[in-house]
Amino acid sequence: MKSLNIICDENITYAKEAFSSFGNLTLLPGREITNNHLLSADILIVRSVTNVNEELLKNSKIQFVGTTTIGDDHLDKSYLLNKGIKFASAPGCNSYAVSEWVITSLLNIIVKNNLYPESAAVIGYGNIGSKVAENFEAIGLQTKIVDPLKEDIFPEINFYSIDEILDCDIITFHTPLVKNGEYPTFHLMNKERINELKDKSILINSSRGAVVDNSALNKILETKKIFTAFDVWENEPEINISLMNKTDIATPHIAGYSFEGKVNGTKIIYDELCSFLKINNKWEPELPTVTENEIIPNKKNNYDVLHEITNRIYNITNDDADLRKNPDKFDLLRKNYKVRREFNNYLVKGNKINDDLKKILQALRLVLV
Repeated sequence: MKSLNIICDENITYAKEAFSSFGNLTLLPGREITNNHLLSADILIVRSVTNVNEELLKNSKIQFVGTTTIGDDHLDKSYLLNKGIKFASAPGCNSYAVSEWVITSLLNIIVKNNLYPESAAVIGYGNIGSKVAENFEAIGLQTKIVDPLKEDIFPEINFYSIDEILDCDIITFHTPLVKNGEYPTFHLMNKERINELKDKSILINSSRGAVVDNSALNKILETKKIFTAFDVWENEPEINISLMNKTDIATPHIAGYSFEGKVNGTKIIYDELCSFLKINNKWEPELPTVTENEIIPNKKNNYDVLHEITNRIYNITNDDADLRKNPDKFDLLRKNYKVRREFNNYLVKGNKINDDLKKILQALRLVLV
């Protein structure tokens, strides 16, 4: 195989280990990759911050585009197909990470504000949404699913329209950003629907920023109490500071940034590239063992215990504080994000864990000892 020229986002975990064997590897900031960088390149590996379209690829000889992310709405797939350029994403790579961010955010809001939600709606029933729904059901929430594209695939599930779930105590989004077609998601949660939400309901978004009308939400939050946990924002990295200041949990698009999720994304695209080039995939990433991974909870109430455990694993308030202190350093916070490991690396001990709680912990992939 001839040596290839590869342009790769510098923030992709294990990029050198995975892609340097294919040829000449150049690492660049994802938002700064331009057409000039690609004129002599064969392979492009990106994250969601790089829009891959005709403007970026014009007159290049790119043969393969890989995105190490679960979503691919930053790829102009019609253009890539028309030009015969192979492209691949990493569906499901960080689905556990995002679902853990959601449950951690939710528990933080519930415990801090002494809430007792009974119902939840999950908008989008893909790799992430299905895991979130399982977690919600495990903690006892009556969970409704909204996903018109999955109704024929899962006939056993009773699906709802978005307008039928606006009275739920919790609403969380797990959709791609779609601006056209039969089921657009751009501003799916618009001004009219936000106004229909219950007082003291919980709105969570870790999908794409523009799925929720940020300006409308910011205005409505001036007079209506809705608890909010946002990881994604319109116009990233130039986010709405006024809205951020009104949220209960604010993080810089890092919900999927577990170490496992990042490595999974790299591995999936590595395998896709090997398949495209018809070569054996020899690279197998090795993840370091988690030390100091034992947790002995002291609380009694189930929500309090769950919050205590998840907070010990992932103290989301640190990410929240970092963004509030440095909202102008959105991309830098993502680039320098600390290592975060997933729940299944941790052991929970203690004789205060009742049978119901054991089932919940097992559903969250926590190891009971």
